[in-house]
Amino acid sequence: MKKLIVLLTISTLSTSAIAEETSWFDSLKNLVGLGDKTEQTVEAKAAATPNSDGLINMLTSSLDVNSDQATGGMGAIFNYVKNNVSAEQFSQLASAVPGVQGLIGQMPDTSKLDSGSDSSAGGLGGLLDQASQYSDSLKSINEVKKQFEALGLKPEMITSFISTAQTYLDTEQGQQAKQVLTAGLGKLLG
Repeated sequence: MKKLIVLLTISTLSTSAIAEETSWFDSLKNLVGLGDKTEQTVEAKAAATPNSDGLINMLTSSLDVNSDQATGGMGAIFNYVKNNVSAEQFSQLASAVPGVQGLIGQMPDTSKLDSGSDSSAGGLGGLLDQASQYSDSLKSINEVKKQFEALGLKPEMITSFISTAQTYLDTEQGQQAKQVLTAGLGKLLG
């Protein structure tokens, strides 16, 4: 047993290229499981706390989209949620997922798009354009669809973005944000 302790000590001391913020003794304590648990817990919680950067990374890695598409698409979705929940609920969401307001600022401007474009002129897209003139709810849904199209994404991707965001928020720290997101997406989802 003494040989093992000596070997561990020598091994730890010989790798003194350890991070400067921890001493060799702290490293040895961590190695044998006697390290400061509160420091490890804080680091684990920080890694588990949802944020907009983590969400964008998950979108780009799990869906075949680039960073601009992920940012603009989630901005459009969060803006839709913002318009469909109370200010207090959205504030809770924005607090739980830092960076949400920044995503909303990155959503594409569709005011300059030609409403008679090929993608929306016929079929269901054209019907949605016409129906949105008479319903605020349909107008909001149509706006999200147009924002996705402006990003080069098919409107069918909206559900993929939403399910990925819900999966990302499916942590202990993200449950409240997930509930607000889901509540705000009610009409968009079905």
